[in-house]
Amino acid sequence: MSARQALWGLIALSTLLRLIWATALGPCQDEAYYSLFAVHLDWSYYDHPPLMALIEAAGLGLAGGVNSVLALRLGFLALFVGSTLVMARLAARLYSPWASFLAAFLLNVTAYYGIAAATLALPDGPLVFFWLWTLDRLAAALETPDRLRPWVWVGLAWGGALLSKYHAVFLPIGAALYCVLEPSARCWLRRPGPYLALALGLLAFTPVIAWNARHGWVSFAFQGERALGAGFRPDALLGAIIGPAMYLTPWIWAFLVAALVRHARRFAAAAPADRFLLCQAIPPLLAFLLVACWRPVLPHWSLIGFLALLPLLGRDWAAWWEVDPAHLRRRLRWLAVVPVAGGLLFLGQARWGLLQRTCAAIGLPAPGWDPTAETFGWDQVARELDRRGLTNRPGTFLFTSKWYHSGQLAFALNHRAPVLCYNPRGAHHFAFWSRPEQWVGRDGILVVVNESSTEPDMFDRWFHRIEPLGAFAVVRAGVPIWRVRLYHCVRQTRPFPYDRFLPHPTPQQVAYQRSLPNLRDR
Repeated sequence: MSARQALWGLIALSTLLRLIWATALGPCQDEAYYSLFAVHLDWSYYDHPPLMALIEAAGLGLAGGVNSVLALRLGFLALFVGSTLVMARLAARLYSPWASFLAAFLLNVTAYYGIAAATLALPDGPLVFFWLWTLDRLAAALETPDRLRPWVWVGLAWGGALLSKYHAVFLPIGAALYCVLEPSARCWLRRPGPYLALALGLLAFTPVIAWNARHGWVSFAFQGERALGAGFRPDALLGAIIGPAMYLTPWIWAFLVAALVRHARRFAAAAPADRFLLCQAIPPLLAFLLVACWRPVLPHWSLIGFLALLPLLGRDWAAWWEVDPAHLRRRLRWLAVVPVAGGLLFLGQARWGLLQRTCAAIGLPAPGWDPTAETFGWDQVARELDRRGLTNRPGTFLFTSKWYHSGQLAFALNHRAPVLCYNPRGAHHFAFWSRPEQWVGRDGILVVVNESSTEPDMFDRWFHRIEPLGAFAVVRAGVPIWRVRLYHCVRQTRPFPYDRFLPHPTPQQVAYQRSLPNLRDR
């Protein structure tokens, strides 16, 4: 079997498995919220640039407007096929055909990229594709002196990465670092090609800049706030090391870190291709480690830095294949089986509560924490709201205090009723999808998930009165996994105040915002 045949076999089998996963698994919290981006198309959003919304809208359009979770994920499934092909082409350009297959294989068996970003409607899906495409086009442009056309493609690819996620700012940093440290590439600092690519990428990014300019630079303020902290946090630094290891799977993380250390130690004697990849990997990895010194970072933030290490590891393993193919073949089988088995177990737990059933069968209490619970049960909530006649009341809206609960509720209801998020500092883009004053005089149905010591009392200042409507449980495999309480909030008396990082708030606004309870959940 040739490397090319192995690559297409990998793509066919992995795509089939992802289609099964995408069809059977309910939307995760982020996905349900992001699905609203496709309903409210805009130049940018509070959390992310707009490309994810366009991909979602394309998938929903191909499905004839059917609001299914598979339709939502369709474009992201297709995009990861492209990511696999681009990863293979990049590694083949820099190294060899079998290095290209192994790099593509490693991309597909990493837990976060090979399962989550490859299947779910997340901004990381388009980011991976355009990040790899930028690296591939950049490597090609550096090989073609005195030609500007290749740099046009670099700029367009980088523009796509910028429209996917703000992490794309690291790409020109890595390119500049390579041009400074690699003697054969320093001439590009005096040529127009890189600056043309930079200009084209920024031109593609102008919708995001324009949207932020109209909204008080709210996205940049939100992202900047997440990088600030008050003092040294060793726990956060430890989390920034352990978290990516869990998201990539510990063994792949260990292989990649070992490759990074091994090749970085001999950077001065390394081949230009190795230096090129190291210069793209180190800036994001180092930046997020530094941020983690004073505040916690989410585990997947730094993972983009590991992408450039996959071709390096693929090259190393291709050389190992020549020496000990039997040993490497066993390792590859093990690396493939673990994510497939893990994905199927996750799916089984999400749909049928296998852990609860097993614990009940042997007489043990089920664990309290279940990461699959967020993907299950919102259809039950929607049916119960319909049964109680709460989704078709004229002049009535539904709301929660958490953006991810409001997103799940809106997706489950298929937009049959308006859904809001009332949280002054944590509503995300719910603060922009409607005007606060338009809900004054209307009734609200508050949906509370699990117990809360502050709800509904924290909303009484905005409504004439609040009346309990009852409670019910979301059940999986005959076991309640979370509870829902409903409240009728009668006649909203004044607009709900969102803190949108206003550029010039009045002293009265500042005082009022500070007097509100801190509802930020995460």
